[in-house]
Amino acid sequence: MNAGYLARRLAAVVLVLLIVSLTVFAITMILPGNAAVMILGEYATEDQLQALAAELGLERPWHVQYLEWLGRLVSGDWGMSMRMSQPVSLLIGDAFWRSAALAGAALVTVTVIAIPLGVLAGMRRGRGADLGVGLFAYMGTAIPEFVTATLLLVFLAAPGRQLFPAGGFVPPGEDTVRFLYHMVLPALTLSLILTAHIVRQVRSEMSEVLASDYIRAARLKGLGEATVIRRHALRNALAPAVAVISLDVGYLLGGIIVVEEVFAWPGLGRLMIHALQNRDLPVIQAVTLVLAGVYALSNLVSDIVIAALDPRVRYA
Repeated sequence: MNAGYLARRLAAVVLVLLIVSLTVFAITMILPGNAAVMILGEYATEDQLQALAAELGLERPWHVQYLEWLGRLVSGDWGMSMRMSQPVSLLIGDAFWRSAALAGAALVTVTVIAIPLGVLAGMRRGRGADLGVGLFAYMGTAIPEFVTATLLLVFLAAPGRQLFPAGGFVPPGEDTVRFLYHMVLPALTLSLILTAHIVRQVRSEMSEVLASDYIRAARLKGLGEATVIRRHALRNALAPAVAVISLDVGYLLGGIIVVEEVFAWPGLGRLMIHALQNRDLPVIQAVTLVLAGVYALSNLVSDIVIAALDPRVRYA
C-alpha cells in the first residue's frame, strides 16, 4: 500500500465528514423553532427572540452560518449546550471515553470468541460443532439488542439473583472493580450480537478457503494440518472478517444508543437521546460528527489491516 493511496483515503474521510457536517447543519436549520426559541423558551416575547437571533447571527444567510460554525468546529470550539450550559467538547469528551470503553470491551470479547468459534465451525463443517455454532449465530443475529438486554436483566440482574447491577455507572477513578462490574451486562449485550454476526462470516470464509486448490496442494506437500491452517487458511480467511468487523463498528455505534439507554450508561448514545429529547442542537451536531468520524476511520483502518493480512490485495 503506497502513500498515494493512503493520502486519497484520508482525503475521502475528510470529504465524508464535510458532507455529514453539511447534512447535519442543514437538518438542524430546517427544524421547527430556531436556536433563540430553544434558549429563551416558547414564552419569550418577539422582541426578545429577535434580539437574541440578531446576537447569534441567525438572520444571516445559511452558508455564512455554516462556514462560521465549521470554522469554530475545526478550531475546537464546539459551542455550549443549550440545556446543560456546559461546553459541548467537555460533554463529548466525557461521554466518548465511556462509550469507547464499552465498545472496546465488546470488540475484544468478539475477537477472542468469534474468530476461534468461526474457525472451529469451518474446520468441522457439517458436524456437531458446526451445527451448534451455526444455531448460536442464527439466534444471535435474529434477536434485537433490546431483547437481549432485557433477557440479561431478567436472568442476571433480577432481585433475588442479582449477579450484576441492572444499570448505572461508577467512574473507574472512584472504584475500578465496580466500574467493570457495571460494564459487564451492556458489554455482553453488544458482544453476543456481534459475535453471532462475525462467527458466520469467519465460518463461511474458512470453509471456502479450506476447499480451495492451494490448501489441497499444501496438504499434498506433506504439511501438517496445524501448519496448513495457521500459515495458509487462517490468514486468507481473516481478511474478509476484518472488513466485516469494521462495518460492524457502525452497527456497534447504533446498538450502543439502545444499550446505553437500557442500562443507564452515560455514553454518547445516551447523550444523543437526551439532546434529541431536549432539541439541544450543538450536542446533536457534535455527536453525529463524532460517530461519523469514528465510522469513517474504522473503515480506513480495516483497509490497512486487510492489505497487511492478504498479500493478494494490492492498492494502486
